[in-house]
Amino acid sequence: MPAFNLNETRIAFMLSIEKFRYMVMADDRQRLMPLPEDRVPPRGKELVYPEAVLLVDPVEPEFKGEVDDKYQYSCENKDNKVHGFICLDPPVGFWQITPSNEFRTGGPIKQDLTSHVNPTTLAMFVSTHYGGQDFVIKFGSGELWKKVFGPVFIYLNSVAEKHDTLSLWNDAKERMHKEVDCWPYSFPSSEDFPKADQRGAIRGRLVVHDRYISKEHLSAKGAFVGLAPPGDAGSFQRECKGYQFWTNSNDEGHFSIKNVRPGEYNLYAWVPGFIGDYRYEKSIAVSAASEVDVGELVYEPPRSGPTLWEIGIPDRSAAEFYIPDPNPQYINKLYLNQPAHRFRQYGLWERYADLYPDQDLVYIVGSSDYRKDWFYAQVTRRVGDRAFEPITWQIIFSLDSIHQTGNYTLRIALSSATQSILEVRVNDAEANPPHFSSGLIGSDNAVARHGIHGLYWLFNVEVAAGQLIQGQNIIYLKQAWSVSALHGIMYDYIRLEAPPLSATHY
Repeated sequence: MPAFNLNETRIAFMLSIEKFRYMVMADDRQRLMPLPEDRVPPRGKELVYPEAVLLVDPVEPEFKGEVDDKYQYSCENKDNKVHGFICLDPPVGFWQITPSNEFRTGGPIKQDLTSHVNPTTLAMFVSTHYGGQDFVIKFGSGELWKKVFGPVFIYLNSVAEKHDTLSLWNDAKERMHKEVDCWPYSFPSSEDFPKADQRGAIRGRLVVHDRYISKEHLSAKGAFVGLAPPGDAGSFQRECKGYQFWTNSNDEGHFSIKNVRPGEYNLYAWVPGFIGDYRYEKSIAVSAASEVDVGELVYEPPRSGPTLWEIGIPDRSAAEFYIPDPNPQYINKLYLNQPAHRFRQYGLWERYADLYPDQDLVYIVGSSDYRKDWFYAQVTRRVGDRAFEPITWQIIFSLDSIHQTGNYTLRIALSSATQSILEVRVNDAEANPPHFSSGLIGSDNAVARHGIHGLYWLFNVEVAAGQLIQGQNIIYLKQAWSVSALHGIMYDYIRLEAPPLSATHY
């Protein structure tokens, strides 16, 4: 075949609207859904992008004033195991169960669609959602490639009594666990789908060494550890052609991954609470019925010197920052009074201009609280009907003294970027060129798609001692690209480090 790109691969089940109205994807994310015709003018009004529609005159008045947007029901791969719809009369459930993530792209926290209005239930295999062009599979002319997607399991259940209707969800979850236990399935006859006895396993322990936190190794508690095709550290989050196998380590950092397809992999990991990506320096060959023991692995996260100050939590998400209340004109009632899902409301990016109509965000180290004073996304500000302007945030901090030897290091971890340019300036708001520029990065659309994170970025910016002063200093963070309302970045974590200390100082 000639060269071509593959943007999306999925199975879509389109159910009967007369029957399936109640959507379920989690214990706290289930509801009666609007009708498809509610999304079409004049009953529905398209908002900034076509997937989001304001229901202005729905067939059923209870939905009036709500926003319907399929991205409000997205889910991370690691949690996307069962979802579907319930018919209330007679009580019947239709469920899409995915026992394994091995064929999905982008790693365990890559997000994708589940079920939404129509009613539609999706089995997503490849998509550009929450990653953009990084998730387009690109094939060269004559390139050979094959991959097994699935199998996925379609489960239908029913109960006799209507008052037991919602028990169908609990039954579907139980069935999901049974299917997970049955993986890999034994019935596929394809030679490209290895059975359980044709697969291997890997185990080991991951610890963290950060000499400015502890002289001893720290257990990598809850680390995400996975096997993915060979690449650079962190490459798994943009990998689309191969298979990936992930787990979480226990409290002591021990991990075990079973049912791995034979092949050559790199071992990747990241640890909540620490920045950066780990990659084991050796490639790992997994063969049928093998168990590879990699022993104790040591991750040394990026670090030059002791922490002077930090903002946020290094967990690849902006969820800990300030997420505003939604505009009352654009709400999804499901997420009202659900703090864990505040970010799923439509139009939160517009709230920045409401909170900062004239001056931009200023964060004062030592007195500001990132949970209240750091807006979850650095977006653009509307000026007029169609124009937007970039915004610049300030971090104000004081230094009692300046180390004249060695450089300071500013580490900026982003949890999302959409057509953005991050510029950093130190003590000079108008410096041209800026001290650092990321260039134009990202296309994950997480701001618009209520994702709280997309792809992870880490920038390590050296700051010469001569650029800082004793007393008050200001770091200016500018998102310089401002073509539309939906350009923006989300921060994961920011840290300023002093120059390295000698061995006698720690």
